Amino acid sequence: MPKVYFVGAGPGDPELITLKGKKCLEEADCVVYTGSLVNPAVLDFAPSCATLVDSSSLSLEEIVGFMVSQVKAGKKVVRLHSGDPALYGAINEQIRELEKQSIEVEVVPGVSSVFAASARLKREYTIPGVSQTLVITRLAGKTPVPARERLSKLAQHQSSMAILLSTSMSKALQEELLSAFPPTTPCAVLYHVTWPDELILRGTLEELHSMISEHGLQRSAIVLVGDFLSSEGMRSYLYSGDRG
Repeated sequence: MPKVYFVGAGPGDPELITLKGKKCLEEADCVVYTGSLVNPAVLDFAPSCATLVDSSSLSLEEIVGFMVSQVKAGKKVVRLHSGDPALYGAINEQIRELEKQSIEVEVVPGVSSVFAASARLKREYTIPGVSQTLVITRLAGKTPVPARERLSKLAQHQSSMAILLSTSMSKALQEELLSAFPPTTPCAVLYHVTWPDELILRGTLEELHSMISEHGLQRSAIVLVGDFLSSEGMRSYLYSGDRG
């Protein structure tokens, strides 16, 4: 019986899908994707005869039920997730239900918007003398966040931060960050990074809420915070020439 392939579609640019992910799409009989998050251009890799199903309005039971029926009919199914499936992909619950049906799955990683964003800004999250830690997190919304992971607590480390799924709560986002970071801390907001309508905003934390609200960014944007955005830091030991 065929597998279900959970494939990371990448951040948006079709050229940023992995070779393995592209191959899975090219061989797919059926592709289940989230239309509001996946760039439609990525679907062009699928055969013209493939069945394309937008899961945006479907429940977990409907999504899994459809995939099960297709696999049992001998079809190769690709469950296409934006970015990398391991970050806010809600794949555990899907995999659990598929395994109950004795259906094998394989996860193919993708390029997260977290790394597409740093690439577009030509910045490194882990700069010697500035930060050696990257925190990837979100504000609590419909999905709760454990109290120990509240943004204001994580921000106390003042490490490099990438915050997803939070621009619709920009005022609260700014307040949580300002409880730990200085107002002049550099930040950036990247909407639809690597998509044709990409928008990149740069400023400081004291400007964050106004930047987001002025452009009406409610979703599909990532917020980066930290001195890594502007500081040069120390020279890397790796290339120092002095390894004695």
